[in-house]
Amino acid sequence: MATAEAITAPTGGDVPTADITEAQRAANLLEAQNKAAALFVDFEKNLLRAGVSEKTLTDEIYQLGKDKYNVRTHWHRRLVRSGPHTLAMFNDNTPDRIIEPDDILYVDLGPVFEAYEADFGRTFVLGNDPVKIALRDTLEPLWYAIKKEFDSRPDITGEELYDIAVNLTAEMGKQYGWKYGNVFCGHLVGDFPHERIPRDMITLYMTKGNHLPVRSLNAKGQQRYWILEIYLRDEERGYAGFYEQILNI
Repeated sequence: MATAEAITAPTGGDVPTADITEAQRAANLLEAQNKAAALFVDFEKNLLRAGVSEKTLTDEIYQLGKDKYNVRTHWHRRLVRSGPHTLAMFNDNTPDRIIEPDDILYVDLGPVFEAYEADFGRTFVLGNDPVKIALRDTLEPLWYAIKKEFDSRPDITGEELYDIAVNLTAEMGKQYGWKYGNVFCGHLVGDFPHERIPRDMITLYMTKGNHLPVRSLNAKGQQRYWILEIYLRDEERGYAGFYEQILNI
């Protein structure tokens, strides 16, 4: 769940060169995402548990990434947020919290593999609360419903995709009163810290006011790659869920 203020250029690996083929750029980004997905599987299997703090899990994730996946840097800070902390926005600073046996929590990571970034987020539920489980299980179908709209409209703009995300969230979450919980539904990934406009909260994001086609090229004439993220808020019950991955590969 990145913001413009949070974006920093990677410090590990070499910056992608201008003459790399489009197919190779896409393959490298997909490989980075696949490694991030594998890291999350390891996290859920070996680290996810109640009785530890969010900071402890964050530190353990860092060590796991370093030891098993050779991750030396993350392009945005690692986030583990649980319970009511899931309602906080990315730049909010929340106190450390012990994860409880019936918690919902999400993990948002931006690991850099070689010179390519991943941005990956998933939600987990401890315990058997049916509404928390329903929220978690709505995230992936909602993500793919939005992607289906993206795939069907070649000239869709950032603002139009954001509106679709808000409307589909309201439709799929109406049983529980869930709402889309952010002012954007995605952002650029890959080379984009090197081409970013500081504090540009419009053209680098899928949000209100971005009238550029999502499929427009960058300043080098290259395909831009986007992260689509879902932030589903349950204000009444006091928690949220999060899901993100690459949209257009």
